[in-house]
Amino acid sequence: MGTIVMAGAAVLVVLGFGNHVYWLAAAAVLFLYTQYGRGTSSTPSSRGGSSSGVVPGDYRSYRERRDKQAKWERRYRRDRPFESRRQEREKKGG
Repeated sequence: MGTIVMAGAAVLVVLGFGNHVYWLAAAAVLFLYTQYGRGTSSTPSSRGGSSSGVVPGDYRSYRERRDKQAKWERRYRRDRPFESRRQEREKKGG
């Protein structure tokens, strides 16, 4: 996958000598590849039925953030019961 992206970026750079928009396209391709393309498995993941290696990792990090946020919210409600009740009433509109 990386070879195809690098070859495509090289072609866009060569074409960029005639039209500078191709240089921007090459930069965008390389940026997207470094952000989303690296670190993914080239073989499909058998777990979860997803063909992309990115989705389970993204879901795992989402789940960790969600669990951490829930832990902090429970701790806040336990440590400050009056403030949390007031916030719940304000959410309900009363």
